[in-house]
Amino acid sequence: MIKSKELNRDFLITGCADTEAARENRSGSRNGRESRNGRKSRSAAGGPVGKLTGMALIMGLSLSVTACGGKEFGDHEKGVANPDTSQTSFAIMGGQSALSPGYTDNVVLNDLQEDTGIKIDWTTMSESLAEQVNIRIAGEELPDAFLGVGFSNYDISRYGDDGTFIDLTPYLTEEYMPNLSRILEENPDIRSAITMDDGYIYGLPSGERMGTAGIGAAEDYSIYSVPQFSMINKAWLDELGLPVPTTLEELHTALKAFKDNDMSAKYYGNAAGSTIPMSTGFDEWCWGQNIFYAGFGFTNWPNDVCKDLVLRDDGTVDFVCVSDAYREAVTYFHDWYAEGLMDPEMFSQTDSQLISKCSQGYVGVATWWYIEEVMGDYAGDYVFLPVLDGPDGTHNVTVRTGGGINSGNLNITKACKSPANLLKFFDRWYDPEIVMQLQYGPIGVYFTGQDENGVWQSISDEESREKYGKGSGELKGECEVAGPKLILSDYYQTTFKMEDRAIERLTDLYEYWMPYVDSTATYPVDCVYTSRELDDIDWYKASFENAVAEQEGLWLKNGGPTDEEWESYIKHLRDKCGMDKLLKVYQAAYDRYAGVESAK
Repeated sequence: MIKSKELNRDFLITGCADTEAARENRSGSRNGRESRNGRKSRSAAGGPVGKLTGMALIMGLSLSVTACGGKEFGDHEKGVANPDTSQTSFAIMGGQSALSPGYTDNVVLNDLQEDTGIKIDWTTMSESLAEQVNIRIAGEELPDAFLGVGFSNYDISRYGDDGTFIDLTPYLTEEYMPNLSRILEENPDIRSAITMDDGYIYGLPSGERMGTAGIGAAEDYSIYSVPQFSMINKAWLDELGLPVPTTLEELHTALKAFKDNDMSAKYYGNAAGSTIPMSTGFDEWCWGQNIFYAGFGFTNWPNDVCKDLVLRDDGTVDFVCVSDAYREAVTYFHDWYAEGLMDPEMFSQTDSQLISKCSQGYVGVATWWYIEEVMGDYAGDYVFLPVLDGPDGTHNVTVRTGGGINSGNLNITKACKSPANLLKFFDRWYDPEIVMQLQYGPIGVYFTGQDENGVWQSISDEESREKYGKGSGELKGECEVAGPKLILSDYYQTTFKMEDRAIERLTDLYEYWMPYVDSTATYPVDCVYTSRELDDIDWYKASFENAVAEQEGLWLKNGGPTDEEWESYIKHLRDKCGMDKLLKVYQAAYDRYAGVESAK
């Protein structure tokens, strides 16, 4: 985060990648960039973020495969289903919640085993999982499957390539997995997300899609589509005889009136000079300033792929941070900052500090998900601001991608002799009523009854404490099972009730914010990257993002770029921070995801 004292007019960005030669040196030292073996495991933003990867990095571990002869494994060939059905007992290793007592006596899992005619020996843990998985893979002491480990796409590709994980593609059919095959047919994007760069699938999909379909809307927009909801003190506007703004110019007028009339002191009786016309964070998740850039045709939300990356309607990717609109926006809002209309602490304050200011009646305009949560006792005086038109009379909100799909939570190894039998068990996980219980808890425990539409209702916190001596959150933690749980938006409409706060947010999103969106094109968070592409992302992404954020802050505080500064900035991003290479990576990954042939 940029601190005020660090900002200066001089164009100086530190921390960007060194020369291409140095980069190739590093790659060469790893015995070839294309090799998957003998390299550290890691995730790339845009692919599923593996829990194992993070833990392994923390502990300085790497997941490598050591050749060991003499082991007998199942008969597996990529693209071909193994017809063997002799194995009915399986060993599974994986993760569990810290509150979970383990899976041996789990009612839901035991019922599924009985129904599918198999028996599972569980080895699960909430700590030291990365270390134990590393030991098993390195020594080829493999279980039949790994569950809830959270392997990254990089790990999955590597272990699929060397044969540690088997190809599941031939089993994703009506014959073997009718529930999952139906989901994949209806949601081809899920199949794309779990297909590795070699064209094979080495893990079953998991993820939670909480969207507007869950509240009965015709279109399904992710709850993350518009992360910042802007709000304004309407009581102050009424006192001043001003309308709710619909343009940036009108908002500027309102903010200036708030400041000039010291509305916090005048209306709430706070100390003189306590009024903060507008307070946000800087490039923060739900409390940043980014929603106001919509008047210039973009909203550069923080995201899980690469900041400032946008997908155009024609399927091309670009960085908005080098556009003329971006330059105009930072120049425009510098004037607001210089006039004292934007909180000078926006670059350094925490979300708690923002809430403190808002809940004491100091702030006229802010951003957050819920008015009540940030404004406290003053919430009744606030209303949402619409997306504001800019100087040219237009606006555009860049929709943010939702939660991704990953395939690192159920991976069958070459030790499994009868994958078809085991996959019959896991296909049941793709029944909405089953995954509901695996995520939260059994019917009769966490789910207490159905409404008139057959939708399951969950236990209240008060009921849980009375019946089980613990809150509903703790009860969920004890019952939850790790693994390939896929929850689609419509499940909240047809199978179990969504929590009230999520319903409120999705209703606001659908009814108030999405009508301002001109294009719903968004770069998918679950694109799959090749080994070479991951090297480029690792080398350049953080440096690129840091350079852009630092300069954005400088220009907001000190004034927009001169022609010379703008040219120098773009040259720096291109020559030192790998901008063109990153664009090439993200374009190629998206083209594969969308089934498009990249231009050569």
